Amino acid sequence: MKVSTILDQIDLGTIELPEFQRGYVWNREQVRAFMESLYRRHPVGSLLVWVTQRTKARVRHGETAPAETVHLLLDGQQRITTLYGILRGRPPRFFEGNHLAFTGLFFNVETETFEFYAPLKMKDNPFWISVTELMQRGIGEFVTRFSAIPEARPNLPLYIQRLNRLEQIKEIEFHIDQVTGEDKTIDVVVEIFNKVNSGGTKLSQADLALAKVCVSWPEARETMRACLDKWRRAGFSFRLEWLLRCLNAVVTGEAKFDKLTRVPPDELREGLKRTEQAIDKLLNLISSRLGLDHDRVLGSRYAFPVLARYLVLRDLRLPDAQEVNKLLYWYLHTLLWGRYAGSTETVLNQDLALIEPPEGSLDRLIDHLRTSRGDLRLHPDDFRASSLGARFYPLLYTLARVTHARDWCSGIELSSGLLGKMNQLQVHHIFPKALLYSHGYKQSEVNALANYCFLLQDCNLAIADRAPEEYLEEVAARFPGALESQWVPMDRRLWRIERYRDFLAARRELLAQAANEFLAQLLRGTAPERPVVPPVLEREEPAASRVAATEADRALLDCIDWVREHQLPDGELLHPVKDPETGETVTLDLAWPAGLQEGLSEPVAIVLDQPPEVVDAARRAGFRCFTSVAAFQEYVLRDVLALTS
Repeated sequence: MKVSTILDQIDLGTIELPEFQRGYVWNREQVRAFMESLYRRHPVGSLLVWVTQRTKARVRHGETAPAETVHLLLDGQQRITTLYGILRGRPPRFFEGNHLAFTGLFFNVETETFEFYAPLKMKDNPFWISVTELMQRGIGEFVTRFSAIPEARPNLPLYIQRLNRLEQIKEIEFHIDQVTGEDKTIDVVVEIFNKVNSGGTKLSQADLALAKVCVSWPEARETMRACLDKWRRAGFSFRLEWLLRCLNAVVTGEAKFDKLTRVPPDELREGLKRTEQAIDKLLNLISSRLGLDHDRVLGSRYAFPVLARYLVLRDLRLPDAQEVNKLLYWYLHTLLWGRYAGSTETVLNQDLALIEPPEGSLDRLIDHLRTSRGDLRLHPDDFRASSLGARFYPLLYTLARVTHARDWCSGIELSSGLLGKMNQLQVHHIFPKALLYSHGYKQSEVNALANYCFLLQDCNLAIADRAPEEYLEEVAARFPGALESQWVPMDRRLWRIERYRDFLAARRELLAQAANEFLAQLLRGTAPERPVVPPVLEREEPAASRVAATEADRALLDCIDWVREHQLPDGELLHPVKDPETGETVTLDLAWPAGLQEGLSEPVAIVLDQPPEVVDAARRAGFRCFTSVAAFQEYVLRDVLALTS
């Protein structure tokens, strides 16, 4: 089929150009190279479409409108989107991505080269022409232009030939392979595509499900984006695939997406509304009762499909406080043990099956988790990990919010709904980093979880790098019980730098004891019912995602802002990954499991202040790891956006 015909069919809706989750991910260099290949008539591959039915919403009197065949473009999305953007001069509908990647492409009729508009180079040079203008206006006015330029006249026939060759890109034929037949489920189509396209972008079930949903319900993507934007403003960033997974669980009760594509649009709309309500309730509950009120401490995101389904089965109402506590108990344990770090879909199906019927389902979930783990009791060595990326870091944060931990300069409880810049919680190294490094301690020891506590910002600044044997004594005298409230061993001999390792061991004992007591309260239903902080979605001012910030925290969160400014997909904070060699779960500070050019580039992660074994595990799991934000940004500019050489 000719390029021009394909674009016409897209405008008519006969061929759908689904953007999936990844949207448009090509950079300018990929666009330039593609157009040059077309101009040179080099092979650029065939297209693959899935011929399927367009599900119609119900109409009056309960009748269903007749189904309509639609061709969903599976392989060729980036190529056809590029051609559409250049030939039409605008992005196609449903476009998501950086339209500047294909805007402003120029062609030099003298050198037969393609480049993006550069004013100093092209402004007064008539031999550079806009590819989009040529495609839309034809070659006539350009022939007239060159005819009026004395130095161009001798080569006018050659220029006309080149202009014709460029314009005739519209007439290039693409071979189109079709996947058709009622037996072609999502699983089958994805398998066919990934076999055909073994060397390129992988298609996921979520990709295809979203494409099919958007065909029947064109506003689906926009509606879901509105939900994601609302949660982002409250301090939580989620991916579209995650929300689709939650919707699928709520509507179908399963992790696989096959059934979702057969749900009528009106049921999908109602299902998304219920999913949004369930997630709102969960975020409010987890933030207010556990204090996990921003991105940097919210873990186990793939527990949410199960939790959302459970709430919807309960008609969004939890029967009593004991049920609430059990739900939070199960959620925390999925976070602590990396429940969804491996084969997410398989584990989700197991857990979704356990919550029906809803009566007694939390007991079944907890029993299953206990059976798979063998023991849900925490041990001191569980707190041996280091860095803010450790799975047990959110638990440490929770304990500080729910067990009356107190600030060491004011004596006030950290569970209060604190407002104001200087009242934001920050991570404090009990033994200062500079002091530890000067005495030869390793990075993993310096950033041990057992060396962390939480203080108000002004207190953190006031203590600075003072020796613990000095300032801890002052805190003990001014605010009796404040040190104990954050599980500091009160044996003064352990406050000396030469006893640092003994201090860590003693504090791990205290942390494990405090954590087990709190978790036992949740399981028994005796945990305090009052919220420790205002619900995050009910505040006049949303939770700032920079609370509990360290220098590493701020660097990561600023990096997320930087990535968004470059119109690239959000990464996932505290992303769990299972080491394929050891089976252990490690947590990456910030990760893009599908790459920054989703599906086209390798998985990427930023790992700050973590021990080498975490980096090694991530690399074995297929991630390209960066141990500094600056190195990551250099990679993005050079290899992803192609803005530097």
